[in-house]
Amino acid sequence: MSPMHPSGAIAASGKRTAYRAQLLYFKARAGNDPEHRLTVQHSDGLLLVEDGRIAQVGDYGVLAPALGADVPIVDWRGKLIIPGFIDTHIHYPQTDMIASPSPGLLPWLESYVFPTERRFDNPDYAADVARFFLDELLRCGTTSALVYCTVHPGSVEAFFAESHARNLRMVAGKVLMDRNCPEFLRDTAQSGARDSEALIARWHGKGRQMYALTPRFAPTSSDAQLGVCGELAQRYRDVFIQSHVAENKDEVKWAAELFPGHRSYLDIYDHYGLLRRRAVYGHCIWLDEVDLRRLHDSGAVAAHCPTSNQFLGSGLFDFAAAKASRAQVTLATDVGGGSSFSMLQTMNEAHKVARLSGYHLSAETMFYLATEGAAQALDLGGRIGTLAAGAEADFVVLDPQATPILARRTAHADSLEELLFAFAMLGDDRAVAATYAAGRGVHRREERVNP
Repeated sequence: MSPMHPSGAIAASGKRTAYRAQLLYFKARAGNDPEHRLTVQHSDGLLLVEDGRIAQVGDYGVLAPALGADVPIVDWRGKLIIPGFIDTHIHYPQTDMIASPSPGLLPWLESYVFPTERRFDNPDYAADVARFFLDELLRCGTTSALVYCTVHPGSVEAFFAESHARNLRMVAGKVLMDRNCPEFLRDTAQSGARDSEALIARWHGKGRQMYALTPRFAPTSSDAQLGVCGELAQRYRDVFIQSHVAENKDEVKWAAELFPGHRSYLDIYDHYGLLRRRAVYGHCIWLDEVDLRRLHDSGAVAAHCPTSNQFLGSGLFDFAAAKASRAQVTLATDVGGGSSFSMLQTMNEAHKVARLSGYHLSAETMFYLATEGAAQALDLGGRIGTLAAGAEADFVVLDPQATPILARRTAHADSLEELLFAFAMLGDDRAVAATYAAGRGVHRREERVNP
């Protein structure tokens, strides 16, 4: 058996590396219903990574004796390895205006978002923000995300170039806006389609990069723009679609005025062929039962953004209604409407939102939604969101002793649910000891120095 690395060391890139720790991941069952997931746990587990993929996973005592002497073992005992988090709705250009005060969504866009996004016509600025943004995601344990860029094609180039250099599994797209926005952020139906198609050709499927058609939201796109976006969605069936729907009551009313004759806000997107597998809609607060059933039937996804919804006072997502309709739900930070890049803090707020509407969201369910559940919803099951053999080796090392209060609480955890609930309620970026993408260490928390 090969010698251990010093505890906590991140192994240098190599063909085969093993990781010893408590292991946890999930398997989808019954149509990706989070309540019927299968939880896989190894209290003393071994994760074998080869060429960026997971080769074997199981109990240390079973797998370790068969390892060759040339396979290094990274010792993370006392910590928990889980799949990397998947954030299904986040705006990288809003990084610099996070935590900006405003009385509501629409004035917040006018006062902070649009002026900040104007700066992305500068490729150097876009590249700088992309670097910081990805550093922050990895520091929080997020290894995949659905990312909004700006209307500028250069903002997409900057993001994908940085992500590709790090070999991350990311989905991103150029925002489409041809009306009801400042002139300096406006494209046209034709230019937006032309730019999107060129970006698809350049980036979709390059390494681990994937493209998303990205109309910002219906009120900032004309009928013509949504029409050509639907045509692109039909032409490129394996690209993603991302937008916003029913986030705020004023926005819902505005959409109805701009698109008369539609049954609902969601129906606008449906009319243009933008509801299908790999279509992800942020917020989805003010949808009725018919809308939620349509989400399910189309295969589209609701990205729940609790920190953003509470920050902007948009409303409370109805988990019970979503469950009754069997709509697919994932978790997302939103940033900069959201107040944190951390999926652990997002779980914290999601639990509270659910309780306020009379629904109990367990910790196991929340971790499922942020990993395997998200991967299944995004049509990426078996590739990310899991520790199963064959998957891309994106994973996170969580430290139950990251803070004094977390250490004190987890020392008395009597079940997996209690342990995960403590991470969700008390954890943040400090709980992430290390993050790996495609088997390579991409973040390591600085060790605390005791006074």
